[in-house]
Amino acid sequence: MWRSWTVTSLRILIVEDDAVIAMSLGDLLIGMGHKVCATVESEADAVAAAVRHKPDLMIVDANLYEGNGISAIAKILLDGFVPHIFMTGDPYLVQALAPGAIILQKPFKLHDLVSAIERSLQLPAPPRMQTHE
Repeated sequence: MWRSWTVTSLRILIVEDDAVIAMSLGDLLIGMGHKVCATVESEADAVAAAVRHKPDLMIVDANLYEGNGISAIAKILLDGFVPHIFMTGDPYLVQALAPGAIILQKPFKLHDLVSAIERSLQLPAPPRMQTHE
């Protein structure tokens, strides 16, 4: 049903510490024809999962209970660029720390998710982000 809105099937890593949001997002992505290669809850787990699974795309909560998504992405990008989207309720903080980042503001609608995925796949690797530790 939603697959026609996406370009190709992607292997997606979800980094989200709210289980309900992670499960809902995973269901949406699977319904769109994508594969969720892993769902993790912390900065450290995000870095390890990115190395282990080599995702095509990462959707990352900017604010995690253990660490934060912005720092996780900064560490992951040291090994090479991976398209990514930050989910957040505070887009201004993410934009300040990661200028040019693709941001999916919570709460979001399906068309916002589709648009964010499409935009993240079209961007070249951005300049290095500031870590927020």
